[in-house]
Amino acid sequence: MLITEKMSILEVVEKYPQTISVFRNHGMGCFGCSAARFENIEQGASAHGIDITVLMAALNEAVESNS
Repeated sequence: MLITEKMSILEVVEKYPQTISVFRNHGMGCFGCSAARFENIEQGASAHGIDITVLMAALNEAVESNS
């Protein structure tokens, strides 16, 4: 697993731009949101009512398939 729940959303998007579509597909358009700088993935998913397990699997799959 390359991405963890405790990583900040902005950190993940900057390091792995291919995750942008994953966040969007799960209803998290966090890139223009100021909270993205401070919230980790777990906090953002919770705030949006998103299943963290499903989101984490999709994020890591996107990164692994592009490596």
